[in-house]
Amino acid sequence: MNAGEKLRKRLKATPILVAPGVYDSLSALLVERAGFEAAYVSGASISYTSLGLPDLGFVGLEDVSRVVERISKVVSLPLIVDADTGYGNDLNVRRTVKVLEAAGADAVQLEDQVFPKKCGHLEGKEVVEEREMLMKIRAAVVARRDALIVARTDALTVLGVEEAVRRANLYLEAGADVAFVESPRTLEELSVIGRSVRGMKMANMVEGGKTPLVPARKLEEMGFQLVIFPGAAVRTLVRALTEMLSALKADGTTEGYLTRMVTFSELQKILGGV
Repeated sequence: MNAGEKLRKRLKATPILVAPGVYDSLSALLVERAGFEAAYVSGASISYTSLGLPDLGFVGLEDVSRVVERISKVVSLPLIVDADTGYGNDLNVRRTVKVLEAAGADAVQLEDQVFPKKCGHLEGKEVVEEREMLMKIRAAVVARRDALIVARTDALTVLGVEEAVRRANLYLEAGADVAFVESPRTLEELSVIGRSVRGMKMANMVEGGKTPLVPARKLEEMGFQLVIFPGAAVRTLVRALTEMLSALKADGTTEGYLTRMVTFSELQKILGGV
């Protein structure tokens, strides 16, 4: 059984698959050590950590593939990889899927925003005509070897929940393995998606975003098979680093901060050292 088939089988099983967001090898190692069964390689988090830029379409294929390749060398977790709009038209999508799968992606996510895209929880998004997205999905299906294709629609906040559900079902019919309706604003909209999208579904929990935070077990009851927490790790990192640096600036030492760090030996164990 190849990696894609294993991931598909796991998504059809219970409980719901929870995939924290990662952005480098260390964050992926920590996710694996914590006992999670998959990781979500977040384009937004890569933009923040690798480029120092917001999630506004700055990340390219090379940025993502480089991170995926490095992560895949140190963990055995299935990697669900955010490929934004596919970095071009349907011809570009073919290359995107091949490059990311070769780098170690077990699933590739594509979205129907107009390029340059925005974070799904920001205002001012636009979506492409459904025909364009369908061409991309079909191209991805042709190009992939084993990887699953996750099709994301941002139509909900632009055109309404009914249109978003309609698009999600069209994308599944075109060959996508998992549908992802971005940024539902209420529990009712989440429920509508869970009931009305005819196939495997992914939910996205963005702390402080448009979607209410719902526990994984409740999302499973609503009909979702996969939930991602793409920004939790990087946002925790920013808070922790900011507090440590403030203490260092004020005190000139990290002595008073030691209990909030892992020890040197603990870090070596995490990294497989002595």
